[in-house]
Amino acid sequence: MADGECFAEAARAVGCPHAPAPGLGLGPPLGWKERLKAGLANSGSTLWFLAGLGLLYALRVPLRLCDNVTAVTGFLSSLTPKFYVALTGTSSLISGLIFIFEWWYFHKHGTSFIEQVSISHLRPLMGGTESSISDPGSPTSNRESETLRHHHLSECKVWRNPLNLFRGAEYRRYTWVTGKEPLTYYDMNLSAQDHQTFFTCETDFLRPSDTVMQKAWRERNPPARIKAAYQALELNNDCATAYVLLAEEEATTIVDAEKLFKQALRAGEIIYRRSQQCQHQSPQHEAQLRRDTNVLVYIKRRLAMCARKLGRIREAVKIMRDLMKEFPPLTMLNIHENLLESLLELQAYADVQAVLAKYDDISLPKSAAICYTAALLKTRTVSDKFSPETASRRGLSTAEINAVEAIHRAVEFNPHVP
Repeated sequence: MADGECFAEAARAVGCPHAPAPGLGLGPPLGWKERLKAGLANSGSTLWFLAGLGLLYALRVPLRLCDNVTAVTGFLSSLTPKFYVALTGTSSLISGLIFIFEWWYFHKHGTSFIEQVSISHLRPLMGGTESSISDPGSPTSNRESETLRHHHLSECKVWRNPLNLFRGAEYRRYTWVTGKEPLTYYDMNLSAQDHQTFFTCETDFLRPSDTVMQKAWRERNPPARIKAAYQALELNNDCATAYVLLAEEEATTIVDAEKLFKQALRAGEIIYRRSQQCQHQSPQHEAQLRRDTNVLVYIKRRLAMCARKLGRIREAVKIMRDLMKEFPPLTMLNIHENLLESLLELQAYADVQAVLAKYDDISLPKSAAICYTAALLKTRTVSDKFSPETASRRGLSTAEINAVEAIHRAVEFNPHVP
């Protein structure tokens, strides 16, 4: 650990050579049409300003501008200091109320109300998207749009967390101990969107229990969701999503959650086999099979996470590997990231490297788990023999530079990881 800390200090001292910004490269020389368009675009605001001044000068007599200016000047000169004191106090009071409301909104919803309104409503009115000179279909335009999209993704304040702690068994325990709510409205909204995407489809009206569960996933009040899950089980004792909701939110321990997930697994496998037999009858049946597949994969993944939390790590690794082999397209559940965590706990670093080789994309990092795991593996290879004195004399080796770059990449992706 001491060598690792010394290496981290050297990494911070030496720094990481950053790649040049994507927008600073020199492109081909522009033609006279492009230069004319660029000149007109830059001089457009100046022309509008001059036109406005000319129009104001032309209408100075009909609008009686001189008389109005004289009246306004006389009004301002007649104001007493008491008016300015009252004006300052009123503006301070309004600013204080706005600040209190903004603090309350951020504390409850996890985001700024003013920022949200400005991005959602004011920015489109003021032309938030910048146009480019290049043609829409050109490679330069495609690269710029890809860079902008990656830039906006990296600015997301709340990134999806693949750990997905259990609401009842873990988040509620935090509430009991600290008296604080760990989940903001924004977090709840993200998970509600995921539940509706994975666990509902357009054929829910064919099964009354699924209709009840469709309403349950939209409920904001946890007791109302739990009550709806029990209503769905009364209608159909094999409603897998009802068991999932109870395991996530009503179970107060991981052991209780695992028992409910095992019941959900039995029900989910029955429903999945039925959907497989009817999948070619209509597009609605295909959608129903996709939904039932999502439910089955989600249940098995959560069972693997329960096994890991209860100390059965090898069992968790086996379940996750089997899931990734049986359902390779379903990467949106981030099973590989849960697998990385379990393999790291087993200290199976060769297996971790094999998983990273498949899922780590250097050009576009997927998550903090992947970035920090890659940095950990590259740091392990050089930290044992690293010496700050030797590095200061001869400089960093190639492996040490790669480790430093991996550390910078991880911290830039998410600087809030402990």
